[in-house]
Amino acid sequence: MNNEKDEILKSETEILGAEKEILQEIKKEEKQLLGLKKEVVIISGALALIITGALIGLLYFKVLSQRINIDKSTVMAPQIDLAAKTTGPLEEIFVNIGDEVPANAVLARVGDELIKAKTAGLVIAVKDNIGQLFPAGTPIVSMIDPNDLRIVGQIDENKGLSDISVGQSATFTIDAFGNQKFNGVVDEITPTADSSGIVFSISDKRETKQFDVKIRYDIAAHPEFKNGMSAKITIYKN
Repeated sequence: MNNEKDEILKSETEILGAEKEILQEIKKEEKQLLGLKKEVVIISGALALIITGALIGLLYFKVLSQRINIDKSTVMAPQIDLAAKTTGPLEEIFVNIGDEVPANAVLARVGDELIKAKTAGLVIAVKDNIGQLFPAGTPIVSMIDPNDLRIVGQIDENKGLSDISVGQSATFTIDAFGNQKFNGVVDEITPTADSSGIVFSISDKRETKQFDVKIRYDIAAHPEFKNGMSAKITIYKN
């Protein structure tokens, strides 16, 4: 009997040992599966990030390719220089810088000649050397017509000039007003290069010429924009 009991106990012990080994193997397999799952999750996440990054990059490139940025821009209007038709001494000045004058207002007198405003506008420069002799044609008073104010940008001929046309939508910022964006429209592209803005290109040893692009905006809505303020333009391709 004792021998039988011993055999039974021995068998049960062996069975328990085998079960423990099986459980250990199962746990080992489970750990391996969990490790594989983690690796799959990590790889999937990495691939998702790469794909998302690539899509964002393509979208960003597409957006940028539809825009033309002009960083060198200024709020300005054509300057109107007023001078005497004959040489003579500056006898009187009737205006100061910053004055708003109506059309035909008398601005100065050189000799016996009165210098008058050709249009209503804003005085931006004045010669105040009373008694000095000024040759005919020398500007005595300079002014602008605020209604002619535009955002004028200078763009290199090889930086997207061929993609710009009158009527295209544009936005711009004025340095004085931070990142606030304003709306405008391409109003004019000068037909000739700006001779004062020639840039030397090292790569091809040729001069890169610049052209003026003028942006029209709602002047009445923005009286805070002043002649000479710095700006940046973004033009949207059609």
